[in-house]
Amino acid sequence: MSIDRSLKTAGNLAEHRNVLKRAERIEKMRETKDFDPKDRRVLGLPKTGNRKSS
Repeated sequence: MSIDRSLKTAGNLAEHRNVLKRAERIEKMRETKDFDPKDRRVLGLPKTGNRKSS
């Protein structure tokens, strides 16, 4: 089954995403020093804002 043309993107996402993947959230938390590498919880990571600056 093929994907509809309206759902295809040219290589990567062209629009801003509000929801981050786990790895992206951890990377963002490391930048702000909010991530403790000793804490290996799968669930319960704090939410991180992903605001697009204009």
